[in-house]
Amino acid sequence: MAEKHTAGAFDIRNIIGLLLTIYGVILTLMGFFADAETAKTGGVNANLWAGLVLLVVGLGFIAWSRLRPVVVPEDVPPVEDDPTRPAPRKKQRGGH
Repeated sequence: MAEKHTAGAFDIRNIIGLLLTIYGVILTLMGFFADAETAKTGGVNANLWAGLVLLVVGLGFIAWSRLRPVVVPEDVPPVEDDPTRPAPRKKQRGGH
């Protein structure tokens, strides 16, 4: 059986997962090393918990894209007539 071609890095789940993971790392580090300011959040270290949640969700997106990749079909039939495609513009005659 031939190897299937997948979307790879262009899968939107990888991009979303990477962004969420980066923000999660930043917020988690802020939760550990910055002033927690728990008086503003009712005694909860909001940066730490939000960062941990973002890490879990971001890594979940990346795992999802690895476990169930989008398979790109090899042969796609050409589109003969697409009713949603706009017609070409006509050249206007005259100086305006």
